[in-house]
Amino acid sequence: METQQKKSWWGRNWPWVLPVGGCLTVILLFVFGVGAIFFGVTKALKNSTPYEYTVELATNDRQVIAVLGDDIDTDGMFSGSISLDDDGGEADFVIPLKGEKGKGSLVVKAKKIDGEWVYEKLHVLIKDTQEQINLLDKTLEGI
Repeated sequence: METQQKKSWWGRNWPWVLPVGGCLTVILLFVFGVGAIFFGVTKALKNSTPYEYTVELATNDRQVIAVLGDDIDTDGMFSGSISLDDDGGEADFVIPLKGEKGKGSLVVKAKKIDGEWVYEKLHVLIKDTQEQINLLDKTLEGI
């Protein structure tokens, strides 16, 4: 009487484990890679001069505080683009804002000329009333 040795788990299951595991690995690498790129780019944009400057300007503006409330923060993902060269660049984006009294959007359009940012459009658009609070004049006051 011959005894037949039972195959190991790997010996019985390798035909389906290899393709499924390989596909799953590729999918996970893709998802994590896209996520890493997305969060890296988002972090870089949030550390840019136009983003930091305009958010600080909006959150410290008396008119904006009166409408949105004292504790204003960015609310979610901003949309738009920013491109930087040595002494030049462009920024065109919208940043959602939220305070205890309401929500709004910070609209920014700027160009970097000879190392200095020049703002063409800079206002907060209040969501409920569609009121625009112009911050462009306030950048000129600081010059």
